[in-house]
Order: sequence, then structure tokens, then C-alpha cells
Amino acid sequence: MISVEDSKKEKLRTGYTTGTCATAAAKAALLSIINQIKIENVDVKLPKGSFIKIPIHSCQFDKSKARCSVIKDGGDDPDVTHGAEIIVDLSFTEKTDEIEIDGGEGVGIVTKPGLGLELNKAAINPVPKKMIRENIKEVLDKHLLEKGIKVIISVPKGKELGPKTDNPRIGILNGISILGTSGIVIPFSTASYAASIRQNLDVAIAMGNDIVVLTTGGRSEDFAKKIIDLPEHCFVQMGDFSGYTIQQCAKKEIKKAYVVGFIGKLAKMAAGVKQTHVKGSKVDMSFLAELARKCNADEKIIDSIKKANTARHVSEIIAENNVNGFFEEICNETYKHMRKYSEEKVPLDVILFDFEGNILARKF
Repeated sequence: MISVEDSKKEKLRTGYTTGTCATAAAKAALLSIINQIKIENVDVKLPKGSFIKIPIHSCQFDKSKARCSVIKDGGDDPDVTHGAEIIVDLSFTEKTDEIEIDGGEGVGIVTKPGLGLELNKAAINPVPKKMIRENIKEVLDKHLLEKGIKVIISVPKGKELGPKTDNPRIGILNGISILGTSGIVIPFSTASYAASIRQNLDVAIAMGNDIVVLTTGGRSEDFAKKIIDLPEHCFVQMGDFSGYTIQQCAKKEIKKAYVVGFIGKLAKMAAGVKQTHVKGSKVDMSFLAELARKCNADEKIIDSIKKANTARHVSEIIAENNVNGFFEEICNETYKHMRKYSEEKVPLDVILFDFEGNILARKF
């Protein structure tokens, strides 16, 4: 038995997905109808067969229907859904042995292809649906009940949380998704971010677009949108996963990728760093100093670059001393490495912005 509380003994605490929350609420709702008592917690069976104990936030029931809810806990890696209430309304139906699952208020609607979900239906992923069905069927079988079940999942704050996720970009509107592949949230896991990158690329392809814009974050994306006229779903926030993202572009046969960012991330990418998270890699000042030397900067400038505090500080030194060609070298080196990671399969256009959104340099 996995306990979220027990995991506090670890350095980082695990949490549970929206899919697990919905499953727990559904199981609690069914048990409350059967036993006619308020359920305080349930053991949810996860996709790999282990169990996790989930506290039930609220529980109301009568003889044929119930409403239960769970508060989403993201552990030590909380996303925007952390603390959200996931509600399930469960009722019996005449369709014996059929378990119907749908979304209510605050669960997004799928409007674009490429997600493996039915268009114009609730954004409830296959694994959570399977978890709900398996956990409910287990209860029905145990109590020898031959009943049809209807499950409606709702998230009261879902409509306001949706725009804070990637959902609008990939065509999930008016709410959040009910997600999860393992049922638990691993703190600082790269898996969920990698999955969102793949998903974003799949949506772009499904929408008939084979050109994408890879940005290092929201701000660089905003600047890129002012100069690159492509639909919203073509903009992919690769964050720190530049190497992985361009490899996926090659794998999915993307015809062209713009690579857009500021000096901090591009300086790392230029040095050949595939994963540019601040905790995992530092800006190599010696590398930047050598690029400045290549641009005929004098020794005093080179020395000040070596002692610089941040990549932004380096860009200020370069600008103050009018070192020509430096920013072009950053783009050239970034281009070279990203082309290599794509096995030379993806044509690139690398754009380096300053912090006001002006193009410092470009390589294509």
C-alpha cells in the first residue's frame, strides 16, 4: 500500500493525479450508496496494480445516487490543479453492467484532433477512465450487484484553471483535463513535461501543420507570435528540454522548426547542453568568453565575461562594448547543435531575442 503521507519520509513527497482523484471520488460514492454511510477514505487500485489511500473531502448520498469529492494533491511538484476539488456525481442506470463516464462543469471539451480523444467530448484520458471502471467493477462484483453506473466528473474551478495549463493551445476548452498514466505524481518528473511536448507536436500534425515554433517559455513565445504567423497549436514551449524536443520533431517528421529564446537558455544550447534547467546546468562563461574572442573582443572584455554573473550580464557587456558578431555566434552554435540532435533532419530558424522583444541575431 502506497501512502501519500508515508512518502513524506522521502526527500520529495509524491501526489496523485486528477484521474486518481476522480477514481477515488467515484469509488467513495458507490460505497456510500451501498453501505449508507459517509466514506472518509478509499483505497484506489492504480494501473500497475498497487493501491493508494485517498482521503475523501465531501460525501453526500441517498439510496440511488451520491456526490463525493477529493482535493487534488500534487505532492512536492504541484501544478495549477493542486488544491482543486474534483467532484463525482454517481447514479445507477438501467444499463446493467455498463459504466458510463462523462465530464461536467470545469472539465474541458476536446476541439482538436491528435490527442487520442474523441472530438467534442470531455477531456478524460483513457487511463483514468480505465481506473474508474476497474475500481467500480471491483466494488460491484464484491457486493454481487448487477447495476449500470453513470459517473459525471466536475471541477468547480476548472474553467478558470484551464487557461493556466497547455489546454487552450492544444484545443481543450472551458476546463481542465482528467489525466494520469500511473495515477501518482512524481515530483519534478520530466515525464509529464516530455509528454506535453509530444502531445503538442501531435496536435500540430493532426491539424495539418508541419512547421512549429519551439520556445523556451511564455515570454519568448509572446515575442515569437509577433513575428511568426502560425496557429496557436504550432507554438511549443520546450522549456529546458531543447534536445529532446528537436529529436521528437525529427521523429515526427516536422518540416521546419523555429528555435526561439533569450540569451540565458540559448547560451547553454550553444554550448551543447541538451537539458538547460538552471539546477542542472550553468552558463559556461569560459565558452562565452571564447566566442567573444572569436569576435575580436579585447582581453579586458574577455576577462570581464569570464567573471560575469549571468548570461544576461554577458549580453550587457557585449552591448556596452559593441562586440560585433557575438550574438550571431550564439545563434550559429545553437543551430549547429540542434541540427545535430535532429540528425540533420529538421530545417531550423534560430532567433535570439533581447528582453524587450527585439531580435539580437538570427540563423537559418
